[in-house]
Amino acid sequence: MERNPIRRQLAIMRQSLFDQGHVDEQFVQLEELQDDANPNFVEEVVTLYYRDSARIILNIEQALERKPFDFRKLDAYMHQFKGSSSSIGAKKVKAESTLFRECCKSGNGEGCMRSFQQLKKEYATLRKKLGAYFQ
Repeated sequence: MERNPIRRQLAIMRQSLFDQGHVDEQFVQLEELQDDANPNFVEEVVTLYYRDSARIILNIEQALERKPFDFRKLDAYMHQFKGSSSSIGAKKVKAESTLFRECCKSGNGEGCMRSFQQLKKEYATLRKKLGAYFQ
């Protein structure tokens, strides 16, 4: 009997990830790959994402400290980050990555800085929500 309320709570948490725009259909596709043989598949993929993306974020932060900005390098880092974010369905993070890349393409350093700050907020929010979901 006790599992039913837990399942219901999980379903509500999962739906809120979609309703709030944090994840997209790619997250569903990841879930579909999970089975009895690999019951923690999605959690493992997300854990790998956060481990790898932390390194990319550090590279971007370091590149943003150097003036003048190397927009090609920043764009390359963000391209990698966006791809990783897309692979887990991180919708808001991916959208902010797109804005950052647009700033790189137009040579807008101030826009890159603003966009990166917003990206880090979205990234932290998603990490917190997914962490709670996988608990």
